[in-house]
Amino acid sequence: MAHNNARLLRVLRGEPVDRTPIWIMRQAGRYLPEYRATRERAGDFLTLCKTPELACEVTLQPLRRYALDAAIVFSDILTIPDAMGLGLTLEEGVGPRFARTVRSSADVDRLPVPDPSRELAYVTDAIALIKDELADRVPLIGFAGSPWTLATYMVEGGASREFAKARGLAYGAPGTAHRLLDKLARATTDYLSAQIAAGADVVMLFDTWGGILTTRGYREFSLRYMAQIIAGLPAATPVIVFTKGGGLWLEDIAATGCAGLGIDWTVDLAAARRRLGDRVVLQGNLDPAVMATDPATIASAARAVLDDAGVDARHIFNLGHGITPDIDPEAVALLVETVVDYSPRYHGLAANPTGPATRA
Repeated sequence: MAHNNARLLRVLRGEPVDRTPIWIMRQAGRYLPEYRATRERAGDFLTLCKTPELACEVTLQPLRRYALDAAIVFSDILTIPDAMGLGLTLEEGVGPRFARTVRSSADVDRLPVPDPSRELAYVTDAIALIKDELADRVPLIGFAGSPWTLATYMVEGGASREFAKARGLAYGAPGTAHRLLDKLARATTDYLSAQIAAGADVVMLFDTWGGILTTRGYREFSLRYMAQIIAGLPAATPVIVFTKGGGLWLEDIAATGCAGLGIDWTVDLAAARRRLGDRVVLQGNLDPAVMATDPATIASAARAVLDDAGVDARHIFNLGHGITPDIDPEAVALLVETVVDYSPRYHGLAANPTGPATRA
């Protein structure tokens, strides 16, 4: 079925659009008062994630406020390790914690590969509900954590500043690390395939901790498994890959077969385009800290990102990482309005005769 607003999909297919599409990582989150009210009703974060009706509700909340070009299913990157039986808890101000860690070959052997139709059915059920409610107004993005990112939490037992134990496993016991990563890659392929079957139009791999590795380590322990996942997904569904801190490896990421490449705020968008040409769509990359400043700064910074993306850009506007809970919802309204109003000058021939994108 055709989407009423298909800008995101058209850009990912390399087709022209009237303006730059925009969505925001963590766009359904604690900065919205309606999200906080729904989360309070749920009682805790995991219940919110695992109750399809509530996950559907918070997914749709930002689209009721803003002219966003995509919805992203409300879930968490740690759903797969949770389904593997590691005993996930999520506490405010503490972050994720697992009751059991994975640090040995025997630990890897004990891990089951979850069946998305059983252990993760709450996610696909939420996607089905969201698709019904969206009625194809905008595309829906599904997602998963990259195998390396999932492994970091599983080895450490939770969040960490350095993930030294995970890096130590990779470098000191690479055979065990690869067995874990391969199992996670197979589970993630199954999981994203199920999301696509349930109605996700685009899927995204969040490689939050790929940037902590050496270049050789990144290629061996992170990139390799994301490429494996992409190769195992339906070719018709676009995949976006985001490695936080991955600016050194843009060419390698583009070679995975992804349609979109998310970049954080440390990467110069214009330089990234020069490096990659038109091989992939770039997504990003406003520094999330800008959102806590004043309206003039937000608008100026957003326009600068669009200027860097350039004429007829294969670009999806986003933040360079997730929006933070302290942000005023009105700041997001201003950001979206700026992208909607300013970006048309960069799309189409002579789209704005007085703007910088004018061409004969």
